[in-house]
Amino acid sequence: MTTANRLPPLQALRAFEAVARLGGVVNAAEELAVTHSAISHQLKGLEDFLGTALLRREGRRLALTEDGRVYASQIRRSLADMAQATQTMLSQPRENELLLTVLPSFGTSWLVPRLPRLRKTLAGLTLHLRASLEVVDLRLERVDAAIRLGGGFWPELQCERLMEDSYVVVAAPHFRDGRLPRTPREILAAPRVHDSDSWNNWLAAAGLAPRHLDGPRFNDSNLMLEAVRQGQALCMTRRSLAHRDLCEGRLVRLSPIEPPYPDPYWLVWPLRLESAPKIEKLRKWLRKEVSDYQADVAARSR
Repeated sequence: MTTANRLPPLQALRAFEAVARLGGVVNAAEELAVTHSAISHQLKGLEDFLGTALLRREGRRLALTEDGRVYASQIRRSLADMAQATQTMLSQPRENELLLTVLPSFGTSWLVPRLPRLRKTLAGLTLHLRASLEVVDLRLERVDAAIRLGGGFWPELQCERLMEDSYVVVAAPHFRDGRLPRTPREILAAPRVHDSDSWNNWLAAAGLAPRHLDGPRFNDSNLMLEAVRQGQALCMTRRSLAHRDLCEGRLVRLSPIEPPYPDPYWLVWPLRLESAPKIEKLRKWLRKEVSDYQADVAARSR
């Protein structure tokens, strides 16, 4: 290997970059999950390799020399490029797999009950379901598609509108020993639990002014619905999350007031998979399942 092509060990570069950015060995060791002595050893080896001092001690702290400042800036960009290139490689989808991300509540209440039919549709593919409250960046991560709520405007992604949703107010049949509230005012006087959705749309549909409603709040609708199934309180939730429980008698709808949910569900996938057969299979399956679900909702609402 020629001198021009020689590179120091990657661990030494990472150690130096962390010390330069964080201002000391202690913080760098904590970030990289190594000992202080390991960081010091990497720094000495890097300075020996380069034949120049990168750091100088000023009292109890380390400061960058001018050479160290320039070198830190250069390798920081290089390490970031390496991390991005690695992430891009890791994010490439595999042809024999389909990785789908969903909201935990939608995955539990709507998708999982239909999973046997989806697996049959995707025969020959390994299905991976990832539940997350975070919006995954499909352009960078190894994810094939996602089912999301939103406005349908995501740059560099293909989108297909799946279905609308609505708000329903529900409780367990044994809530308050079966003495269920039915009118809007009775509902507002009863114990409630909440997720992140506001009651304002439902209140407006009921002809009532917006107001603050007390009661425990959950960041996951699954937790809220479990509390309701146990008879602890009533809640307002999306129809898609409560429909199966309503059909099977674990929950009852308390009011015919059912305003629309502001955002529809979407299937989204990256441009690189625009014509991938596995995406086409998923789209076709979802269209059929959504159509059957909507027909069932309409029939039960008559």
